[in-house]
This record gives sequence, C-alpha cells and structure tokens, in this order.
Amino acid sequence: MSYPGYPPPAGTYPPQPGFYPSQPAGYPPQPGTYPPQTGGYPPQPGGYPPQPGAYPPQSGGYPPQPGAYPPQLPTGSWGGGPSGGYPSTAPGSFPAPGYNAGMPGGTMPQQQYPAMGFPGQPGQTMPGYPQAPSPNPPMPGFGGAPAPMPGYPNAPSPNPSMPAYGGGGAMPVAPVVNRGFRGTIMDFPGADPLKDVEVLRKAMKGFGTDEQAIIDLLGSRSIKQRVPLCRAYKTSYGKDLVKDLRSELSGDFRALVMAMLKSPTELDVSELHDAMKGAGTDEACLIEILSSRSNAEIREINRLYKETYKKSLEEAIKSDTSGHFGRLLIALSQGNRDERENVDVSLAQQDAQALYAAGENKLGTDESKFNAILCARSKPHLRTVFYEYQKMCGRDIESSISREMSGDLESGMLAVVKCIKNTPAFFAWRLYKSMKGLGTKDRTLIRIMVSRSEVDMLDIHQEYVKNYGKSLYTHIHGDTSGDYRKLLIKLCGGND
Repeated sequence: MSYPGYPPPAGTYPPQPGFYPSQPAGYPPQPGTYPPQTGGYPPQPGGYPPQPGAYPPQSGGYPPQPGAYPPQLPTGSWGGGPSGGYPSTAPGSFPAPGYNAGMPGGTMPQQQYPAMGFPGQPGQTMPGYPQAPSPNPPMPGFGGAPAPMPGYPNAPSPNPSMPAYGGGGAMPVAPVVNRGFRGTIMDFPGADPLKDVEVLRKAMKGFGTDEQAIIDLLGSRSIKQRVPLCRAYKTSYGKDLVKDLRSELSGDFRALVMAMLKSPTELDVSELHDAMKGAGTDEACLIEILSSRSNAEIREINRLYKETYKKSLEEAIKSDTSGHFGRLLIALSQGNRDERENVDVSLAQQDAQALYAAGENKLGTDESKFNAILCARSKPHLRTVFYEYQKMCGRDIESSISREMSGDLESGMLAVVKCIKNTPAFFAWRLYKSMKGLGTKDRTLIRIMVSRSEVDMLDIHQEYVKNYGKSLYTHIHGDTSGDYRKLLIKLCGGND
C-alpha cells in the first residue's frame, strides 16, 4: 500500500489495471493563479494541476514513486477556493479513490454517509486505502440509516414494555396506549344550563314525568355540563333539582340519574362512605376506587370526605376493616404512589426477587412486603416487576397471590394487580361480575358506567368483547330494562 508522495512499503500490491488512466495534461492552468513554486512536489504525470489558492509547495518532499496512487492535493483549500477552510470541491473534479481502488474492474462506488464530509461538502467521503483503517468507519445500516440494536439472551430489554430476547413467559398486558379521547360522552356543543333546566322542569311539571326527555338531556351532556344544572335549577325556580328528581323517579333509574348529577369526586366519596356504612363492608368497592384513581384524585377524595362526614377517610377505614387488608386500604388511601413513567429495570428485578422471597420462597407470607411494593411503586414499574417475576419463577404474580393469601386480602391484592396490569380490562371484569348470574349488582354497574364514561369506556368495550365473547351493550341490554336500560345504553355509547 502506498500513500501519495511516499515510497511504497514492501509487500504492497502492484498497480492494478482498471484504475484511472493517466491524464495527459490535466486541467489547463487557471487564470489568476499563483505562479508555481520551486522546491515542492515535482509534477506527477497524469496528476492534478496546481490549484489556485493552495498553500505554497514545501521543499524537501519525497520524489515521485512508481506505482503509487495519483498524488493528492496538499492540505489547504480545494478547487481554487480561498485558503484557510474547506470550501466545496470544484465542479468536474475527479472522485477520490475508494476501497479496493487498485483491483481489476475499477474503483468501487463510494458509499455516501451523512455528515461525514468536509464542511461545505455534504456527503463527501474521505478516501480509504486497502489494508488500512478507514478514516470513515462504516455506519450501521445502508446509507447511514441507523441499524436496530441487538438483543442479548437473558438480558433486560432496553424497552421495559417489551420482553427481552430469550426471556421466558408472557409479558403482562400493558394498558391501552393513549389515542386521544376514549370516552363515550362528550361535551354537547352550545349547551346552556338555563335552557337545560327548563327542559328538566317541563319534564317533571304536571301529571306524570317525561322520562325520555330526562334521558335525552342527561345522556348527551358531559359531567362538567351536568354538575352546574343543580345551581341553575335553583337560580331559575328556587327549588332543589335533586329533590325534585328524587320525588319524580324511582328504582335503579333514579339511582343512575342521582349519580350522574354528582361530580367525580362527590360520586367516589359517596360510594366509599356507603361501602362502609351499616352492617357489612363492600370491600370490592373500596379496592376498586382506591386502586384506580390518581394521587391527585385520592387527595381530593380525602379532602371532601372529611369535609362531608367530619372524619377522615383513613379513620373510617380503620374503624371498618382490620388486619393486612385494612393496611392495604390505608396504604392506597394515602395517594402517595410514585407516578413517574420511567422504569429502572434493575430495581424491577430486585422488587420481583423481594416478592418471591416474601411469598413463594418462604414458609408463610410476608404480606407487608407485598403492601410496600404494590402500593408505592409506579404502575409502569410494577408491570415490569410482574414480567420479571414470571421470568424468574415461572408463575404469574396472580397465581402466587392466590396460593399465598386468602379472604379479603387475596381479593384485594388480586384486584390491585389486575388494575395495574390493564385498567380497562379490570373494569370490564368488574362489569362482567356485576351482571353475571342471577340478579345484577346495580350499584357497581352504575358507578362504573358513570365514572368511566368519559375516561376509557371505548377501551372497556374492546376488553369486554375480547375476554367474554359478547359486547357490553348486549350484556346490559339483556340484563336491565326500561328507562334504566335506556340511560345505561347512552353511557355505554350505543351498540358496538
């Protein structure tokens, strides 16, 4: 191999046919150039003519060697531009030789990589020489396109929402990607509370009640358009809208209308209070609300609960529950879950090992460890923990909880895990259970249909069909009746 102007080292390839033929005269001298300087490189046959604006040739250069590459221009300016920089190459200049330039058949076309040329020369590559490291190392992918990162067996995936190559087990279902508004009830264009309450007043005035008018109005207004109706009604008629509707309606239809006139926080506070009121406790309701609400929503629930019932939510929970299940509810009611979206895979692996050590890998179960991890870690982090847990011990976290726990604690822990894994699927499961078998758990059905109608009802539809083989609309239509069914269908969004 020989560099321009240097003697060829021993063992290099002889000149190969097919390279650029010698040029008899090169480019003619350009007007206005500096006169040739003595003492520089002797003129090479077929070489490039002196370029204007280049550095003057230096004395003491090596004499021309037979078989070497055609001489390269000395460092400085190219193509007659001003010295001191790297202006773009002059039009018509010869391309620089590339790899295997001396092999038969001519030079290999140069791969152009972005941002690899001199300033002012986009895509210009530097010449490489056989058996020498290229000043331009090959970029991944063809044409400079980034190549995918390799996966390594048994290594954590760089994207925690996807399993790593070589990992065992199935990845827990991630929640549906945010695709914009996923509810079924939207703001009604141009809604006016004073006109709306006039419609409601007319529907209740006189003999009988026009339930269809109430269904049409409430079923087409969003929560923020329904809540002001109570104040507008009192402003217009000096009466309480809730009391008037309560006296005119009855049964489950009345309960549904009452729920729709409450704000989301008011509905949650009312449901939590009623779940702990009197004999018995609706533990599933407590878990459903506290495991699915954000930190801000839980803090607002705590504030309004104390304001309404003159005791804190935590005090109410303590007085109505006990043991590890009570501690689980108290932990969830703090509204202190980590809500960061980023996931530390190594920490997730440590948490998976801690859960395994607290349950499957010991005699008895350390419920407090499950509490600490399931109630404090972020939901994206916990989905990764569940995946790592299954990889490590070959068993889904829900199966381990069922093996290690029982009673309300088992039900509560399973509900928390289901909600974290896939919130729409969790609510589809709750709706299915509310209508399965004899009778309907109408309170659960009403609460979920009202609270999720502007959040993720469309995603719940999808999960319902996928998991239970029929649409939510079909199940509601077959399990309810009358005006109650009509208004539920409005919240459902109609037939799938």
